[in-house]
Amino acid sequence: MEIREAKEKDLDQLNDLFDAYRVFYKQQSDKTNSREFLRARLLNKESVIYVAEESRLLIGFVQLYPIFSSTRMNRLWLLNDLFVTENQRGKGISKLLMSEAKELAKATKSAGLILETEKANGVGNALYKGIGFELDSEHNYYSWAE
Repeated sequence: MEIREAKEKDLDQLNDLFDAYRVFYKQQSDKTNSREFLRARLLNKESVIYVAEESRLLIGFVQLYPIFSSTRMNRLWLLNDLFVTENQRGKGISKLLMSEAKELAKATKSAGLILETEKANGVGNALYKGIGFELDSEHNYYSWAE
């Protein structure tokens, strides 16, 4: 298995993974728009996507967006998406993808990685704690949508 940065040639397989990820989070399947969304992120270099590849098949991905912290006066990486196909789960692929994300944070001399997940996501919460992430219980998280 190889963990590597996604390229435009990966778009079709990556889109299948991304669509499955969105459906997992209770969104409607929309492969046409999701492909364009991913293509724009890749071409405009608005995110960094690492993929797990085995036997020429993409079996997982992690997507990170650059953001900045004014108080730290430094870049942070928002780890927004992490997904492994159901038949490949439990093999440590998420840990490998997360390790690559940490390497990106180090290589870019950023202040670190931040992410959010549902409180009910037991597997994800165990993964993040198990690889050194700390739960922030001191701050409130708010969102707004129109």
